[in-house]
Amino acid sequence: MFNKRDRNEVRRIRHERVRKKISGTPACPRLCVYRSLKHIYAQIIDDEAGNTLVAASTVEKDIAAKVAQMPKKEAGKVVGQVVAERALAKGIKQVVFDRGGYIYTGRVAELAAGAREGGLDF
Repeated sequence: MFNKRDRNEVRRIRHERVRKKISGTPACPRLCVYRSLKHIYAQIIDDEAGNTLVAASTVEKDIAAKVAQMPKKEAGKVVGQVVAERALAKGIKQVVFDRGGYIYTGRVAELAAGAREGGLDF
C-alpha cells in the first residue's frame, strides 16, 4: 500500500526544493519564516557567510507582551513589522522572501505584509 507522508515532511521537501533556487547574499539577504503551532519566527539570513543578520519572533518577551491577546494572524503582522524595523536599522532594505515551504496565506502572508509595511522590499 501507499505510505502517506506527514504534513511537516511534505513541507520540508517543498522547502528544500525552493531553497535550491533562493539564496541570500550580502546585498539581498533571505527573509526566512518558520511557523509552529503557537509561535512564528522570522530571520534575515546571509547565506554566503552563514550568518543571521536580524531575527524576531513571538517568543521574545517584548513582542510576546504586545501579542498576548491578539489572534495569531495579527501576531504575525507584528513580527513582520519588528523584523523590518531591525533590518532597516542595520541598513537592509531589499530581501528575498523564503516562505519555508508553507502556503502563502494566513500568518505567513500577514508576516510578509507587516514586513512590507515596515519598509522592506521583496
